[in-house]
Amino acid sequence: MARMTACPLTVGFDLDMTLIDSRPGIRACYLALSERTGTYIDADLAVTRLGPPLEQELINWFPADEVEAAGSMYRQMYPAHAVPATPALAGAREAIAAVRERGGRAIVVTAKYEPNAKLHLEHLGIEPDAVIGDLWAEQKAQALREYGASVYVGDHVGDVRGARRAGALSVAVTTGPCDEQELRAAGADVVLPDLTGFPEWLAGYREAPRA
Repeated sequence: MARMTACPLTVGFDLDMTLIDSRPGIRACYLALSERTGTYIDADLAVTRLGPPLEQELINWFPADEVEAAGSMYRQMYPAHAVPATPALAGAREAIAAVRERGGRAIVVTAKYEPNAKLHLEHLGIEPDAVIGDLWAEQKAQALREYGASVYVGDHVGDVRGARRAGALSVAVTTGPCDEQELRAAGADVVLPDLTGFPEWLAGYREAPRA
């Protein structure tokens, strides 16, 4: 992972249920996987608990020794089934633009398979400065530190833990599976209903000096 050049402000964003509503696409992909493998998957239930890595969901439907193969098949099917069906969440583009307007850079740090994360953003015309995938919860701190992010925005308690591990301010949105109480209990510094309020929050944010 290459370090980027110094910048006054770097903000990291989660992807699923923070920048994009991945539920319709992921549901479609789970249904296609179920049809191809003959294994029952409750796709409606699965999309209520997005956030953790794919394998943590697949273990609920496949024997442990079949999870890796099922995950590989899912990822291969994903571009055709999930990407076209996935919209941006309200305020996503404006949130990225707000960082740029302050002379900053916006990066996406996600647990999603990185090539598929990039496909989502390309399809929606969202252009962050970098996309780093395959990192979940505290693992996200690796990328946040590498890129010098002082703020991380996400929808899951795992995102809050990643921000805290990196020493970044945790901004949480309640567009995902975790409500405000859960996010605050996990240590979120700021909780917003969605990204539409992020530009106004950012306008009043003053970055603290980093040690």
